[in-house]
Amino acid sequence: MEKMNIPYGRQTIDQDDIDAVVDALKSDFMTQGPRIPEFEKVVAEYHGCKFAVAFCNGTAALHACYHAAGLKPGEEFITSPITFVASANGGLYVGGIPRFVDINERDFCIDLGRIEESLTPKTRVITPVSFGGYPVDLKRLRTIADRHGLTIIHDAAHAIGARRDGRSVSEHADMTILSFHPVKHVATGEGGMVLTEREDLYRKLILFRTHGLTRDPALMEENEDGWYYEMQDLGFNYRITDMQCALGTSQMKKLDHSLFRRNEIARFYHQELADLEWLKLPDYTFDTSWLDNSAYADLKEKPRDMHAYHLFPVQVREVSERKQVYDYLRESGIFVQVHYIPVHTMPYYRERYGFKRGDFPIAERFYAGEISLPMFPALKAEQLAYVVKMIRKFK
Repeated sequence: MEKMNIPYGRQTIDQDDIDAVVDALKSDFMTQGPRIPEFEKVVAEYHGCKFAVAFCNGTAALHACYHAAGLKPGEEFITSPITFVASANGGLYVGGIPRFVDINERDFCIDLGRIEESLTPKTRVITPVSFGGYPVDLKRLRTIADRHGLTIIHDAAHAIGARRDGRSVSEHADMTILSFHPVKHVATGEGGMVLTEREDLYRKLILFRTHGLTRDPALMEENEDGWYYEMQDLGFNYRITDMQCALGTSQMKKLDHSLFRRNEIARFYHQELADLEWLKLPDYTFDTSWLDNSAYADLKEKPRDMHAYHLFPVQVREVSERKQVYDYLRESGIFVQVHYIPVHTMPYYRERYGFKRGDFPIAERFYAGEISLPMFPALKAEQLAYVVKMIRKFK
């Protein structure tokens, strides 16, 4: 078998996507046109959610959520140490104080059983992360949040379309953010979105996205004429473009296929690598028998529980061998990646907030052995066979 070059993730763009963007370019609008609300509507309806606000990227969406939640300087928010830094940085942008809760060893999401012991009188927001696409138990978290008056910002950047207990990733959260980076399920180049059921949060998000400006006569204190607008909040230019949203709307038509295929790939890895004693596979509890049921082939009927599989994280049991495995696979043309360096170990967080290595041992142990295998729907059978062959040849 000849050497292949396989990334850990990549976008899938077809002619329909290209045509959608070209149509947008030929239209009267490059930005702030009709394709933005169209994209928002498609994503909101897919998740059974009332409101959606698109942003220029997922980090901007997180910043907007912390702002809409009313997090004030000196107040605290909690998130997972195993995530991209944006999950926590969004809270810092509004002056919040970061607190972390360690992950659990089964699904690598924040350990809900440790949250209440980590709360202080200053805690205002909890930001769980559905790591790798595994939907965190928001129903359980909602009970905890309501008991303590917390706002839930669900970081579902990895988990568009995922389901738990028959519910979408937007249910039980006050706000849910999605990402449309090229390695995600739906690609717009850069892009993000916030889903919410609450109109008050929706209006804050809309203002924050566009400099805090409104032209809605029903909201303005004054209205001189058609040219008039008011700045009612301090916002940012976090707008997305019509071109991006045209691509996103086209990509949404392929989301069901992406989710189905990702679950198939995950099952293949489990079947082919489960006997390797030196490699620990993720131990998710969701039933995948629905993959064999023709009723689910196009996901017109959704399974009760479904992992979105943005990542397929494995762990090298002897962490001292992780670099050797990583280098070997990349030299073999399998461009694996590591997700993530724990946020609390970053120099900025250690120096500014006093975190230190050893604070969250489960997260640190997970990171020390983690490698993300290739996971994207366009992976071909021969590419998957090559990945498995090379992994098995390591020992």
